[in-house]
Amino acid sequence: MYRASARIMQQLRHRMPALEDRLAVSLAAPTLKTFTQQQQQQRHEQVRWTATTTVSSKQVTTPPPRHDWNRAVSEAERIVGYPTSFLSLRWLLSDEIANVALHLRKLVGSAHPLMKTAKHLLYNGKNTMQAWGLIVLLVSKAAGHAPSVPDVEQDKSAGVLHSQRALAEVTEMIRISHLVHNSVVNLQSSTEAGQDAATYDDMSFGNKIGLLTGDYLLGHSSAELANLRNQEVVELISSAVRDFSESEFIGERDEQNNPLPYKPGTFQRPSLSVAVDFNEHDVMTPMPIAQVLGNPEQEWECRNILNAGSLLGKSCQASLKLAGQSEELQRHAYRFGKHLALAWQACLDAEPFQCPTLPLDTTFSLVSAPVLFHLEHDPSLYAQLEKGKQSVDNVDYDAIHKAVLAGPALAKTKELQRKHTAAALAVLQHFPATDARQALENIILAMQDL
Repeated sequence: MYRASARIMQQLRHRMPALEDRLAVSLAAPTLKTFTQQQQQQRHEQVRWTATTTVSSKQVTTPPPRHDWNRAVSEAERIVGYPTSFLSLRWLLSDEIANVALHLRKLVGSAHPLMKTAKHLLYNGKNTMQAWGLIVLLVSKAAGHAPSVPDVEQDKSAGVLHSQRALAEVTEMIRISHLVHNSVVNLQSSTEAGQDAATYDDMSFGNKIGLLTGDYLLGHSSAELANLRNQEVVELISSAVRDFSESEFIGERDEQNNPLPYKPGTFQRPSLSVAVDFNEHDVMTPMPIAQVLGNPEQEWECRNILNAGSLLGKSCQASLKLAGQSEELQRHAYRFGKHLALAWQACLDAEPFQCPTLPLDTTFSLVSAPVLFHLEHDPSLYAQLEKGKQSVDNVDYDAIHKAVLAGPALAKTKELQRKHTAAALAVLQHFPATDARQALENIILAMQDL
């Protein structure tokens, strides 16, 4: 038996080179064939492109290139060193966040708004708020820092200061704490949630988790902000938190504190010369809200500057203040953050109206730009919106969706987005031409293509 085995092994050793050669030929043949096909296809594409371009010098055969959002964000994160979001490994492994995630699992399957908020925060797309810290760091790197900043303060591998990275995390924590706090449900006995005993326990538990999580993030951000030891930066970010609160008191609200638009004709249409912004020389002065009510575009800008643009703009301004940059460049950073936030919000407002029919179980804000523009075009739509004074769930969103698509509101919203996009790009030209500035431009262009 052993002799037979040895004889078989000897025969296999003699045949092995031939088998290896045959295997190599069989593997190389498809590769060579595929390579030949690719060459033929490339030549065919080149001939076809040449033919189409020589027909007419004015003929456009290919559409303009689309910018990929995820790629733009990934390239930007590479420029500033590493992923900037505070939702990083060191946060996910902390005891506080681990306990929140454990309790949040108990809400899976319930209708609590906190679950929807958590989904948007973790979703890797244009709705994520994790890009806010990235914007702050890109602005910081694009502007650079004063020569007087000591070396110990610099993160030379990323090109930003350690204090600027801490400020970026503070910005994200404040923003997310605001979103989590907005997920709290009103459980008064007069509301539908308060009368339904079957869902009361889930809603009550979700409220506790939302309050504790939001308070923890806001409290931790306040401690991190104080550690920066810069009184002017603390004033800037504190005024942005004040603006969050002020945005909750514009216009009417339903029982769940969802915003409702003003009735057309309530206010006299203001002059277009009235600027919708803060006093650049005194950020602690509140925005003159009463002067812009009655104009849909100015009212929309007022709501969203207070609700989003203020924090992003003032965070960009504060980052350059930490770097010792000039007052003029700091104001440019504020304007860039403000216009970027408004362009971003206009993009999100237009998204539900991109389809001819409203997807199932999809809603939209009743103070979004398309709704406000259509109210100006057709004030009779307010009869539909009035049904939402007790709860926005009573509103026929399909009817409003169809009405908005039939009018000029969507086109005006897209024009509004282009306006603030162009303003953000124009302000960006005041910064030095660097890879960070190019990354900001790529993010803006990718946002346009969403």
